[in-house]
Parts: sequence; structure tokens; C-alpha cells
Amino acid sequence: MNADPLFATLPLSPALLQGVDALGFPAMTPVQAQALPAILEGRDVIAQAPTGSGKTAAFGLGLLHGLDPGNTRTQALVLCPTRELADQVGKQLRRLAVGVPNLKISLLCGGIPLGPQLASLAAHDPQVVVGTPGRIQELAKKKALHLGGVRVVVLDEADRMLDMGFEDAIRDIVKRTPPDRQGLLFSATFPDGIRALATAMLRDPVEVSVGGATAAPAIEQHFFEAEPDRKAPLLAALLLNYRPESCVVFCNMRRDTEEVVGSLAHYGFTALALHGDMEQRDRDEVLVRFANRSCNVLVASDVAARGLDVEDLSAVVNYELPTDADTYQHRIGRTGRAGRAGLALSLVTPRERSRAGLVEERQGKPLRWERMQALTGKPRQVPTAAMATLRIDAGRTDKLRPGDIVGALTGDAGMHKDAIGKIDVFPTRSYVAIARNQAGQALERLRAGKIKGRKFRVNRL
Repeated sequence: MNADPLFATLPLSPALLQGVDALGFPAMTPVQAQALPAILEGRDVIAQAPTGSGKTAAFGLGLLHGLDPGNTRTQALVLCPTRELADQVGKQLRRLAVGVPNLKISLLCGGIPLGPQLASLAAHDPQVVVGTPGRIQELAKKKALHLGGVRVVVLDEADRMLDMGFEDAIRDIVKRTPPDRQGLLFSATFPDGIRALATAMLRDPVEVSVGGATAAPAIEQHFFEAEPDRKAPLLAALLLNYRPESCVVFCNMRRDTEEVVGSLAHYGFTALALHGDMEQRDRDEVLVRFANRSCNVLVASDVAARGLDVEDLSAVVNYELPTDADTYQHRIGRTGRAGRAGLALSLVTPRERSRAGLVEERQGKPLRWERMQALTGKPRQVPTAAMATLRIDAGRTDKLRPGDIVGALTGDAGMHKDAIGKIDVFPTRSYVAIARNQAGQALERLRAGKIKGRKFRVNRL
């Protein structure tokens, strides 16, 4: 099959048209048709485009078109909000570059050991880097990743990166690249923060907007007056009243995260803390349990929550208002994604009223103040997490796959597949979510039986 005439009308090399063929693209999508001509001309572009619109191929063909494969310096940098998205982007770039010889594309993300990434960069610079802002910034600061030869910087899903607390890292990374490089910014929504970032990063950008680009999510915001010594029982009352399936409670101080978790545990909630002093393994386990619904309340500091991305987050609570309105907007921007309504609850003590005033000024409309009685005594019915997590001390290095774990649970352990939730496989350990009322039985049977013909240690978290 030849490349679609629409792609063939662009000044793309035969090697890149081969990539278009390999992916079987029938025709250019609207974002490709609008953005690609400008990208290929070397113009900066700001595009409002949702996931699934074909934006990866638009910026992918653009950055591959401008590459010099004979030059082993890093020439293109793509920043993504999460490891999963970076992985998808990397795979698509490799498929598009199928006809380009001697091309090194490196995936550099957090949550993965640093050693192998440093070794790969030391061998020789990749021409294309795809990664998350935290890890890219870390490698650039270590002088392991050299950004002096970068010709194009892409921010993919920029609004999500800002909501996840990456703005400072992004600005630092962009400053490390040459001033005459090309900038491409893709975002599903265009809040003020994105406009400000575009102004700082782009020169005379071509603006592109395609149908289906999502409007800013509808987030219901409620503000509650709180006495400083009654905050914990007020938080418990709010969680009992709104009963969110998953909720992140933001604290300004690390020590507060542990205290709030202790108070919530006293009332019977399944809550976990996430703060900057945690070891990577403990952090991974907390995030796994929150994402797989084994814990329904995560209490986090802003620094620790940087990079936290949970789909379908029901609510965000400000246990204390941040000192600036931008941080407030980024916190609440984590709820109400993918067209769903979001919920943001804020506890405000008298000394924080001026911070609430900054939020009101930024939003340009009055805040919704409400009253709620703080909890007295222990409640009877506290919503518990639907799942529990089992940890298996084996992972990818043991050639373990999610299917092997499902097979062991539905086979020897005799469980129905509906009782099995999300499975996460790391290099040396794996986690499986099991319906809470069946977790004990699953643990006993996995300990007594085998996975993939071998015995592994299994514990309940």
C-alpha cells in the first residue's frame, strides 16, 4: 500500500513515508493536516488536541524530519506527564522511524532505576529522548543528558504536566536547550498556566485547534471554615458526607501527612501517606495501592505528589490552602478528567482567609462557602477500599507476566477472574489487587500453590 496522497503531498523523506506506511495511516487526521505543514517549515506550534487525535504522529514526523541521523548528539526532546504515555510515544516514534538507519531513541522516566539510564547515555547520546520532566531534569543536572544540541522540544499533554506539579522542571529543562530551537506544545485544555508557558517557550506560534478538544473540566468547589484544632474531625466528616471512591488530601507540610493518616485511621478510613522522605520502593507501593483501589484516601505533600497521575480521581481535598492560587489550580486540576465532573473541598482556618482571597481573585467569581459539623466520636459505617493488595516477590527478571498471576489465581487458587483487579509487574516484585473479601483466601492459596511452576513468597500489604 502506498502512503496516502495527503501524506505524500508533504515534503517527507521516503524513509518517513515508509514509517507512515508501516503504521497503516489511511489519511491525515485534522490535527496532522493543520499542524504538520507548519511543523515541517520549522515553525513553533501550540495545538489544542485530545488524546487519540493523531498528535503523536504529527509531532513525531516533524521531529524525525528535522533529524540528522549521522549526528550522535541529542536533537529532539519529548516531555510527557507519565511513564505510560512516554512509553506509548516512544513505541510510535520507533515505528515511524522504521526506515531511518542508526537512530537511537531513549526512554528516560522516573520510577525506573537510574543506573541503566546513565550507562546508556554514557555509551552515546540518543538523537531522540522521550521522558518525564522529573527524570529528564535530574539527568540534565547530573550532566549525563546533554541538551545543547536540541533542535526541537515537544510538550505532550502539557495541561496534565502542569497539574502534576512539573511546571518548574519544564521551565528549567527548556532553558537548558538552545534559544533557536523549535517548540511544539500539545494540550487538551488551555488554562492560564498553559498560555503563560507557551508565551515563555514559543516564538510567534501557529495555533491549531481540532474538534473533540476537551473544555476545562467542571470541578465543583466547596470551601469550609475550620477551627485549627478541629480540622481532622472536619476532614473525616467531609469524607463521610461526600464518600469519594478515590481522594487525594493535600497538606503543605510533610509532617502533617503522617498526622492526618493517623487521624483518618483512628476513624476507620484506609489512608496512606505520600511524602518526599519515602524510599522509592515504599513510594511505588503506596501509588500501586492507591491506583488499584486498595486505599481510597492518599494524603500527600505537593512535592511528593509531583508526577502523581491517577485516572478517575473522584475528589481533591485541601487540608490546608496553598500559599498561591496557581498551586491551588494545579491541585484541583487532578480531578474531573476525561469529561467527568470533579470535586474539590478546601478546609480554611481564619489565618488562611487571605489565601482564599487569592483563589477568588484568580477565578474572578465568589467562592462557595459552606458549613459542616466536625465529627464527634467514631462513625459506624466508614467506606472501605474495595480491594486489597498482595505482593509477590518475583517480577520481570523472573520472566513473570500478568497472565501468569491470573492463571495461578484462576487455576490452582480457584478464583473467579472478576475478583482480580489491577496487576503491576516491576523488575523484582509484582502486585495484584484482589477483592477485599477474598484476599485472605487468595493469599493462602498462592502460598500453598505455584506460579508458573515455581514457588514465590507472597504477602498481603
